[in-house]
Amino acid sequence: MPEDERPTQTEKRRGVRFPVVVPVEAKWQEASGKNIKEVANAIEVNAQGGLLEMKVYPSVGSHLDLTNLLSGESFRARVVGTRRSTEGRVLGVAVELLIPSETFWGVNFRLKKTSAELVRLNRAMQSGNLDPRILREFRDAVDYVRKTAWAAEEWQERQLRHRDPHTILALITSERIRRATQLSNAISADLAAQEVTSETTGIEDFFRAAERVDTLHVDLLTNRKS
Repeated sequence: MPEDERPTQTEKRRGVRFPVVVPVEAKWQEASGKNIKEVANAIEVNAQGGLLEMKVYPSVGSHLDLTNLLSGESFRARVVGTRRSTEGRVLGVAVELLIPSETFWGVNFRLKKTSAELVRLNRAMQSGNLDPRILREFRDAVDYVRKTAWAAEEWQERQLRHRDPHTILALITSERIRRATQLSNAISADLAAQEVTSETTGIEDFFRAAERVDTLHVDLLTNRKS
């Protein structure tokens, strides 16, 4: 439907949306009875609905059949508003799922939502009466989970945009080294404080692993010099 013939309605959100790229197929019937099928990208989503970018936009109030092209899962939705630029150009349509779903938009949405919840939980824990070392350990673990979740999201989005996702693996390796350095420094502090003893569970396995890393690290530096 041409823009000047569409009813306009300001987009009203229900809850925080998360940025994603999810390809969906949208089917609806126009007032004339004509059936329309369009491929769209969901670019901001939550369990209640999302914002769709598409070439042809349905009018506000239209009911859609949405199919996630990655999972094949289908849901009914309703167009509840539009988002426009300052010049009045339609940037997308806001849709509301008739039955809210935590799974319809796929893994990336759930990863982003979980990461945000972990951050809020970390802030809430800071007001509790916990040992600072426990808080620091939890904060570091949350940070690592969030960065790994970002890598998983980026991998999928690069695949969708037909970009090489394998560069993400180098970032994962760098993050693993950063985390290992962080843990090693913490263990060194525990050793210095005599909180780690020969009876500490797993200490022998840790030392053997550290020896293997040291040997391979020496080989790496030797090869670099030569």
